[in-house]
Amino acid sequence: MNLLHIDSSILGEKSVSRMLSRATVQRFKEYNPAAEIVYRDVVAVPVPHLTGDHLAASQAMMEEVSFGETLLEEFINADVIVIGVAFYNLSISSQLKAWIDRIVIAGKTFRYAESGSEGLALNKRVILTVARGGQYRRGASLASSEHAESYLRSMFAFIGVTKFDVIAAEGLAISEAHKESGIQAAFEAIAVLNPSCDL
Repeated sequence: MNLLHIDSSILGEKSVSRMLSRATVQRFKEYNPAAEIVYRDVVAVPVPHLTGDHLAASQAMMEEVSFGETLLEEFINADVIVIGVAFYNLSISSQLKAWIDRIVIAGKTFRYAESGSEGLALNKRVILTVARGGQYRRGASLASSEHAESYLRSMFAFIGVTKFDVIAAEGLAISEAHKESGIQAAFEAIAVLNPSCDL
């Protein structure tokens, strides 16, 4: 099994999403000791945002284009992708969006056909470990403002991913008690997560 571990929080060791993604990867490692794990921190090593020069592939951009190809190859080679998702301003971080822009590539992870788009990134499992300050789950008053999980579900479905898990720690900014219970609930969800990629 090949596992790709992505972290996107700017908070470093104080980050709840990093703590949860690390615990999720550890669960997979215990179940699959021989798993090959690739780790990418899109904050520590930022993924440059796409510009018009990328499409023109000018000489000045060739090194950056090569980096984008490395990111795409890491994703394509992975059976399981664990993403620590920091929730900023109702959505994902710009660093994670820059990474998404390097893996959603026409002809590589999706293609257009007469009947519409077709995902090519099949037989992959994506697990999001999300940290949110408020309560955004279905039924909560802020649910309609949640644009991180919903966006990532849409993007990964667009490229063909059907095996999708979300582990969320919520209410982290409401109070210390909410934070503790939110993190505890997320760790409990990780503890019962099926670490097989054959789901």
